[in-house]
Amino acid sequence: MGPRVERWDSRRYLQFEEERTLPCRDLVHRVALTNPARIVDLGCGTGSSTSVLRARWPAAHLTGLDSSPEMLEAARKSSDATEWVAADLRTWSATAPYDLVFSNAALQWLPDHRSLLPRLWSWVAENGGLAFQVPARGSPEPAWLAAVAALRSRTPWDRLSGDDPAIANVLSPEAYYDVLGPSARRVEMWDTVYAHVFPDARSILDWIQGTGLRPLLQQLPEPAARQLFLDELGREIADRYPLRADGRVVFPFLRRFAIAYR
Repeated sequence: MGPRVERWDSRRYLQFEEERTLPCRDLVHRVALTNPARIVDLGCGTGSSTSVLRARWPAAHLTGLDSSPEMLEAARKSSDATEWVAADLRTWSATAPYDLVFSNAALQWLPDHRSLLPRLWSWVAENGGLAFQVPARGSPEPAWLAAVAALRSRTPWDRLSGDDPAIANVLSPEAYYDVLGPSARRVEMWDTVYAHVFPDARSILDWIQGTGLRPLLQQLPEPAARQLFLDELGREIADRYPLRADGRVVFPFLRRFAIAYR
């Protein structure tokens, strides 16, 4: 029997739709294209990012692409004016160029960005653009990663294999420029730390459970073991995110942005 395939939980992902969509809105409004006729949203998820693109460019032909049936099921409910495509970005190729190749918080799941980005760039039409946003690691390391590392140093969680559930595939701004700069007429890059305010530390656990923690949770198919892991991780996280004066917690989250114009 092969490894257990972790299904995306669209309801858990949508729990933080406003916070997850904010970087997408920031990226869309920085794209300096007037009337792109064809746009593809790579890793469109539940369609939230596609809706932001539709609001900015209502006349464009929009394609939303994702490999998760659960995410696309939610996306199809959001709009029937979009072409929804079930495909794996690692093997899918565009049959015609796009005026805007766009991706919001999806490329971090794919390895080897030095090879990936030239593929995406090859789908960009003349005078078009490539725009993407990915979670990034900063210094110091996020407190939730320290919590995961502390837990993985102890039995029985030290048996969990693989990299830390971080964004190991994400490159530095300098590396992204080295890939895109030589063939682009202009490249813009920036980092933003979003300081999300959550009602409690449990919300942080819910956030990472819907995204970055998935590679570890895949290795815990037994419900009891998974719940024990989450309970212990929840206590570690609560220790690292102290309550503010009003009883809430602040969750800083770093994201990296890039736009390249052909």
